[in-house]
Amino acid sequence: MTTRTPSATYNQPTQTRLSTVPTSASKSRQLSHLHAQLTQLTANMSDLENLLRMTAVQAEGMRGLGGYVGGMFMASSKVLGEEGANGGMTAEQGNEKAV
Repeated sequence: MTTRTPSATYNQPTQTRLSTVPTSASKSRQLSHLHAQLTQLTANMSDLENLLRMTAVQAEGMRGLGGYVGGMFMASSKVLGEEGANGGMTAEQGNEKAV
């Protein structure tokens, strides 16, 4: 009975590895790609800045609307609170009964 060792069945690659040192052509291509990415990043940052400015303006508008709506809620609770205190009668009905 013969046994096989793992090293007996493993074939080592015969091809040599390509050099990992970049050539001047690949460096130029990589630099060109980085420049394009930087240009895109700059454009995206400019868009983001404009959107943030718009958002700040809209936030101020929302703050004003919030104050307006809050005032409306307070006024409506005062009106509805008066109706609830009179037993569900309107102010005119309450004045008629008081006479």
